[in-house]
Amino acid sequence: MNRKHVKLGTALIALGFLSAYSLEAQSREGRRENRTPPTIEQLFEDLDANEDGKLSSKEVKGPLKKDFAKIDANEDGYLSWEELEKAPKPERNGSQKRE
Repeated sequence: MNRKHVKLGTALIALGFLSAYSLEAQSREGRRENRTPPTIEQLFEDLDANEDGKLSSKEVKGPLKKDFAKIDANEDGYLSWEELEKAPKPERNGSQKRE
């Protein structure tokens, strides 16, 4: 191969890597902007491992785990559908507080 082909090949490879990186960065940003909080139905579908209709502290994660005691209004050690409906919505980083 001559030098022109090597340089052209190197440039094309670099361009491919930059394009892939740019697309991935845009994809991450798009996912971040389009994320919506899960519905209560989705939470139970995703987290209620033993399907007993309530969520224990072992089954939850994220903001629910952090605020479990605040949300567990009747202090029975489980989160019910009703308790989740009445729970304050978590604040998101960089966004305004919901009302």
